[in-house]
Amino acid sequence: MTERNKQLTVTLVCHSDLLGGAAVVTYRLMQALAHEGVRTRMLVFTKISSDPAVAVVGSRSIRGIKFMAERARIMLANGFNRDDLFKVSIANTGYAIDRHPWVRESDVVVLSWINQGMMSLSDIRRLAQKKPVVWTMHDMWCLTGICHHAHNCTRYRDECGCCPFLHSSRPNDLSHTVWRRKKELYSRIPLKFVAVSNWLAQRCAESSLMRSADVEVIHNAFPVGSFFTEKVYQLDSYGIDPTKSLILMGAARLDDPIKGFSYAVEALNHIFDNYPVAARNSQAVFFGAMRNPEILDELRFPHVWVGRVNDPRVVRALYGGAKVVISSSLYETLPSTLIEGQASGCLPVSFGKGGQADIITHMKDGYIARPLDSVDLAEGIMWALRREVDRKALQQSVTDRFGSRKIALRYIQLFKKMLS
Repeated sequence: MTERNKQLTVTLVCHSDLLGGAAVVTYRLMQALAHEGVRTRMLVFTKISSDPAVAVVGSRSIRGIKFMAERARIMLANGFNRDDLFKVSIANTGYAIDRHPWVRESDVVVLSWINQGMMSLSDIRRLAQKKPVVWTMHDMWCLTGICHHAHNCTRYRDECGCCPFLHSSRPNDLSHTVWRRKKELYSRIPLKFVAVSNWLAQRCAESSLMRSADVEVIHNAFPVGSFFTEKVYQLDSYGIDPTKSLILMGAARLDDPIKGFSYAVEALNHIFDNYPVAARNSQAVFFGAMRNPEILDELRFPHVWVGRVNDPRVVRALYGGAKVVISSSLYETLPSTLIEGQASGCLPVSFGKGGQADIITHMKDGYIARPLDSVDLAEGIMWALRREVDRKALQQSVTDRFGSRKIALRYIQLFKKMLS
C-alpha cells in the first residue's frame, strides 16, 4: 500500500461484483486500486462475493420490481419478442446512489455496467451534478441508443431509430427516445469515459452521441500473478487427457449467439477432416454453461465439455494445461479469455472483430482469423499447435500490458487529474 494515495476514496458501481465479465473486471479494478492505497468500495445490484467492501443497493423485492419494469417496457416496444430482450437496455429505472453514504464520502465515482435496474439516466445526471464521474465502457451501450453490441447496424453513427433489436420500422421508436435522452445527458453533464479497448474508442468516434465526448483508453486490470504457466493439477476427473495438446474455449454461456460457437465447431471439424494426426494428438476442452449441449453432437473432433466451473483454481488449471485458447465470438470488446490464456502461456486464436488487436500481435503471440471464416480459424489453431512457446515470456508480456498495478496507476492518474 502506498501512502501517497491513502486519502483518495473511490466508489465503483456495477450491476454485480462477480456475475458477468464486466462485473469481474470491475471487481478486479477495485482490488487493484485498493492495493495501491486507494480507499475503494463497490455498490452492486446483485452481490455474489462475501466481500464487506461490496454493498447491495435496495431490498430484494424492490430490485426485482425495477428489473422487471425495464424489461416490461422493452417488451412493449418490441412486440413481446423475447429473442432480443437482453440485447438492449433503456436505463429508465434504477437507484439514486448519490444519496448513499459511500458515494457521499467518495472523491470520484466509477460507473461500470449499470443496466438492468442498477441506475437510470436520471440517476446518472443527479450523481454527476454532485461528484466527478468516470464511466468505464465494457460494450457499445453508451454510444448507441439501446443496444449493447450493434452487430451490423450502423444507425448509431447518425440517429438511432428503426431498431433491428426492437424489430421496428419506426424512426421515432424506443431506441430513438433513449438516444435523445443520452444526447441531452452528455451535452449537459461532464462525464469522463474510459473505453477498455482501442476498438471501442473507435466506435465512440463514429457515434453521433460520443464523437465529441471525452474518451480515454485504459485496458482492464488483470491479476497476472494468479495464473499458472504449467500444469499444477491433474484434471483426469473432468475427462481431460493429459497426454494431448489441449485446445481450450470458455464462456459464461458457450452457446450464447454472440459467442459464435458453431464457427468453433466448424473449425475443429475442418482440422479433424484435413489434419488427422493433429486431431489424434489434441483434445478440445470447453467450459461454461450451455442451454443446448446437443450442438456438441455435430463435433467430430475429440472433445470434452466440463460444464460451468465456479472454482477459479480449476479455471486457472485448465489454462495452465492448455496449449491454445480460442474464441469464435462475433464481437468482443476486450475478450478476457484471450488475456487469461496468454497469462497462462497459451496462444490465443480468435476472429478479429473487436478488441483482439489490443491483445494479439498476429502470428507473433496469437492468431487473428478473418471474421466468421471458420477455415481461417482452423488454420490459426493449427499455427498455434505447431508453435513452441516460452510460456513465462508470454505471461510477462501480459503483465507489461494489462498488469493490475499498471492499470490501477493509470486510473489514479486520471482521478487526480479530474480532482485538480
